[in-house]
Amino acid sequence: MTKPVRVRYAPSPTGFLHIGGARTALFNYLYAKHHNGTFVVRIEDTDIERNVEGGEASQLDNLRWLGITPDESVDIGGPYAPYRQMERLDIYKEHAEKMLEADKAYKCFCTSEELEASREKQKAQGVAAPAYDGKCRHLTAEEVAEKEAAGIPHTIRMRVPENVTYQFTDLVRGEVSFDSKDIGDWVLVKANGIPTYNYAVVLDDHFMEITHVFRGEEHLSNTPKQMMIFDAFGWEYPQYGHMTLIVNEERKKLSKRDESIIQFVTQYKDLGYLPEAMFNFFALLGWSPEGEEEIFSHDEFIKLFDEKRLSKSPSMFDKTKLTWMNNQYIKKMSHEEVVALALPHLQKAGLLPEELSEEQHAWASDLIALYHEQMSFGAEIVELSSLFFTEEIAYDEEAKEVLAGETVPAVMASFKAQLEALESFDADSIKAAIKAVQKDTGAKGKNLFMPIRVVTTGQTHGPELPNAIVLIGKDKTIARVEKFAK
Repeated sequence: MTKPVRVRYAPSPTGFLHIGGARTALFNYLYAKHHNGTFVVRIEDTDIERNVEGGEASQLDNLRWLGITPDESVDIGGPYAPYRQMERLDIYKEHAEKMLEADKAYKCFCTSEELEASREKQKAQGVAAPAYDGKCRHLTAEEVAEKEAAGIPHTIRMRVPENVTYQFTDLVRGEVSFDSKDIGDWVLVKANGIPTYNYAVVLDDHFMEITHVFRGEEHLSNTPKQMMIFDAFGWEYPQYGHMTLIVNEERKKLSKRDESIIQFVTQYKDLGYLPEAMFNFFALLGWSPEGEEEIFSHDEFIKLFDEKRLSKSPSMFDKTKLTWMNNQYIKKMSHEEVVALALPHLQKAGLLPEELSEEQHAWASDLIALYHEQMSFGAEIVELSSLFFTEEIAYDEEAKEVLAGETVPAVMASFKAQLEALESFDADSIKAAIKAVQKDTGAKGKNLFMPIRVVTTGQTHGPELPNAIVLIGKDKTIARVEKFAK
């Protein structure tokens, strides 16, 4: 009988939810849901010095915002609780004792200075990957007892088996193997009693009955160490799948110091990206469906997901594609939804007050409607709509070229007269005024519309002109025309 699928995403709360972590969580989630399995979120908080306040909440809150909802986690519980490693220390301690009793691990009393000296010596001898030199590997029981009696701190090290080849079929990469001779005796439990990652993760995966592990390529070299622990207790391995790196547009490995890309999910949320679009984008970051279609719903991704289509090549984080994709989702939103998305950004920028009157809200609603089709993310409304909040217009070279036209003064003089004569100031009235200017001056096409656009908005391209002029307002529009005339 095949075991029910159980996968886990196990972040460390040393930072906020990163795009790499979000992708890892998503692929685990999609695999679990595709196979009617269980998605577990477990917190690996043993790196106590680097844990940050709010790190755990950021992971959980942003996963849920993306639509990646756990079945078991620290905040909802589950049958395999606790889901924080620091609450599972007794389990790690008990099994470390068993490893010692079976002589599969040993106590190491080497100081950090001794370990550093050994590393430097190996480097000087040309060793590419220095490993523990085994100094404490053969201590007698009496020697160990003597050092403990003297109060010398110790770690617990894995006694790496000799001449063993660790082989497994990676769900992404196929056949992979490592030789034990290339791995030095590594630390299971630190001197402060806290387990290391490669030790604790195995006990958690075993006792939580994890069947499949999808994780980043950087964890590939950890796999043989983890297999040693499974072997030491006679436990079954989960199936591993190591996803390729995410690279930037220069095809370099994405680093958290890379400022060319926004890297944390909460930043995208704050900028007004949509969770559905982010889910869609992350799902295609190292995985591809059959066919050319790229826009799918949450449930369609679950139905389509096939681990055999995970890429073996690095995945490029394409910012242009992300903004395009988010724009596709914004286009499908109702006008009310787009106003709710964009309006807070105008208020945050100080362009609109926190409390809006009915008239102000209606004006803002009409303003946002002008850019509904164009907007790629909520915060972009601030830049897109800048012309409506600018008192002083500065013409760029393209605008100056338009205004140098021979017929421009006559067109603008006629337009000013038409505006002043308008009794009602709406889009239809402004269209009629522009037609009257055409009749009056004989100017048409670009010679008619471009000078009016540049003088009233300061831009050579923009939203539908009559609607834009209505929102600028009659007095402000006439003032801009008068200023140009001067």
